[in-house]
Amino acid sequence: MSIRPPTLREKRRYLLARIDPAGTLVEPKDLYYAVYEAVVSLFGDVAAAAMQPSVLAVEKGYALLRCRRGAEREFAIALSTLFACRDSTVAIRVLAVSGTLESLRERIATIMPQDAAAPGQESGPVQEGTPGTCGYRFDSLPVDAVAWNGPKVDAIEKGFKNTRRLFLTTEDLEIIHATTIPDGL
Repeated sequence: MSIRPPTLREKRRYLLARIDPAGTLVEPKDLYYAVYEAVVSLFGDVAAAAMQPSVLAVEKGYALLRCRRGAEREFAIALSTLFACRDSTVAIRVLAVSGTLESLRERIATIMPQDAAAPGQESGPVQEGTPGTCGYRFDSLPVDAVAWNGPKVDAIEKGFKNTRRLFLTTEDLEIIHATTIPDGL
């Protein structure tokens, strides 16, 4: 079978979306089911079949999604209604729409540089290693920093039975050990 020329190929649009809260690990298959359920619940089966929503990849806290050309606005609206993926609460924020995957991957590289940004500067979510490596306190409770996004910090409270996620700023954290400060602070 020969390859179709570009004029006969079906036109697609690719969406770059940020997964909030930062540091949430989402499996692409689970995200696909959640996205498809959001599209079907909002627009119905016929519109979902015509839209052909798909999750291509989940990379560095961002999702690469695909739909048919002309349906990207409705797809973005359906993504904004998504609030859970499997057992975790998530939100999908559409950042860009493009005709090629390469341009969206370049956008991820410009949003999220390889090295961490200095405090006060915006950058994408940066993983800070394994839990237990950072020594910080919030309200006299030890916390692990999960992700840094400029002055915003996502942290997980260390507890024996309960673990809760905290959304803080760098001013809220109290440093326990000066030797465990991550680079960039």
